[in-house]
Parts: sequence; structure tokens; C-alpha cells
Amino acid sequence: MTNQRYAGRVALVTGAGSGIGQATVLRLAAEGAIIIGCDIDAAGLEATAKLLDADGHDAALLTADITVQADVDRVVAALQGAPVDLLANVAGIMDYFLPVTDLDDAVWDRVIAVNLTAPMRLCRAVIPAMRTAGTGAVVNVSSVGGLTGSVAGTAYTSAKHGLIGLTRSLAFLYGPDGIRANTVCPGGVHTNIGKTAFARSQWAYDRLEKSFHRATRMAEPDEIATLIAWLGSTEASNVNGAIVTADGGWMS
Repeated sequence: MTNQRYAGRVALVTGAGSGIGQATVLRLAAEGAIIIGCDIDAAGLEATAKLLDADGHDAALLTADITVQADVDRVVAALQGAPVDLLANVAGIMDYFLPVTDLDDAVWDRVIAVNLTAPMRLCRAVIPAMRTAGTGAVVNVSSVGGLTGSVAGTAYTSAKHGLIGLTRSLAFLYGPDGIRANTVCPGGVHTNIGKTAFARSQWAYDRLEKSFHRATRMAEPDEIATLIAWLGSTEASNVNGAIVTADGGWMS
């Protein structure tokens, strides 16, 4: 093992302005990565830049809405043609615990766009260069909500299950090209996803809440970033198509 596993390697990280995405940027930078990070939150990216600077590191941080194809294109253009060694699809939002009977199209469309369509578009954009290089890793951040229907609303649950399907498809189809794809499924983590996690449907939340007692504790973002960094490194060279829970035993 080495603390410079990413020396000279290129990483693209979404959700870089806070939480798991920010922690992933900081960890990869400390391990020598050349980083392109993006987030819709400009103030969050500024905070990330300050943390990087305090540690003597830097990264190219772009304000972008990854649900917009033009913004995805702009983020990918910042790579200047360099193949991505690690794509970490971290950005995500919750769905206010809305069940299907209370779910409006606006929430459904936004949650699916951020949590599933955007990762697909980024994969579509960077995998061709990975195939040419004969190497690359994708780590998608799903959730325990991608493993069960008992922790979130309909849109989030559907998107996070879909992200696992995306990962498995990538792993099978592009594994022979030297590309690995894996999914991390965290439980509760101290992040700002809470902005979209207050309940708009009390009856649905009351039912879902019965499953929450199984959670042991909230994780810190760096605990998940550590796993993302390992899965993207050559130390995980034989790990492909894995769905790795990081939930403190919640789903046990």
C-alpha cells in the first residue's frame, strides 16, 4: 500500500462541494490525483478549494449542473482529452420521502436526473477514452436505498436501484476492456443531502421510520471517501461489478 496511489492519475468527482464528494476530492488530492471536481453549489466548491489550499493541494473545480448535457460537456472538456482513471459519481439528492401516490413529476424528474441520468451521461462521456487507454474505474455512489424499499421515497429508491443496474451493466460490458465499475451503498452519512430529506408525506415517513432503528450510527463523509478511493485504485484491480455496503450493519 502507498499513500500516493493516485500520483499522476486523473479523477473526475461530482458533488465536490460538500459531503462525500468533498471528502473524496480531499482524499484523492492527498494521494496525488489530478482532479476535476464539479458541483452545482459554487459556495461549496469555494469551501472545498480553501480546504485543499490549506493542505497544500489544488484541483480544477467547476460550477455545473450535471443534469444539463451542456454542463456535462463543459466538465468533460476540462479534461483536455486526458483519459479519466477514476470517475466518482457522488452527487445525489433525496426525494422528501414521497410515496408514489404523493409524487409529482417535478420531484421524480429531478431525482432521476441527478441520481441516475447524470451518472449515465458522465459514463457515456468518459468511457470511450478509458477503452482506448485500456484502463479506468467508475465508482457510483448508490445507497442502502438502492437495496431496499424501506428507507426512502419512490423516486430516490428507483434511482438508486437503477444506479446499481448501471454499474452492473458497465462492469459486464466493459470489463474485458480493462474498465471496472463498482457501487458503494452508504447508510446514513453526515452530509447536506438533508435539504431534500425532510418529509412531505407524514404517513409514508412514519412507515419508513420503522426501519431506521436498525441503523447503528451516522457515518462521516471520509469513511465513504476512503472506500471510493480504494475501489478506484489498482489495489482493487480484481473488484468489478461489486455492490459494497458501507452502512455500519444496517442491512445485515
